[in-house]
Amino acid sequence: MPADPATGAQSRQWYLYLVEMANGSLYTGITTDIERRFAQHVSGKGARALRGKGPLTLRHAQAVGSHGDALRLEAAIKRLSAAGKRRWLERQALSSSCHRNVISADPPTP
Repeated sequence: MPADPATGAQSRQWYLYLVEMANGSLYTGITTDIERRFAQHVSGKGARALRGKGPLTLRHAQAVGSHGDALRLEAAIKRLSAAGKRRWLERQALSSSCHRNVISADPPTP
């Protein structure tokens, strides 16, 4: 991995993700490990905003690039209204060339 010129640290791939709460609200975050971060949210060890708001569903995840790129995209999405976030999600789904599975915190019912 190449070093980040600003920090001298190894650069990592950053991801943007959106989690839907039981009440339909959307939470936006960034991470370098989607599975680990979603598991933290589900277990109540992630963001306070999601604690006790389950079941949680990972609605979107995408590779963004650098930490700075991820922060800028996260901030832009957080400025959107709830309806704006839903429209953004719809556009992402339409423009995606591959189908992504939705991860839910609830086990499937038989």
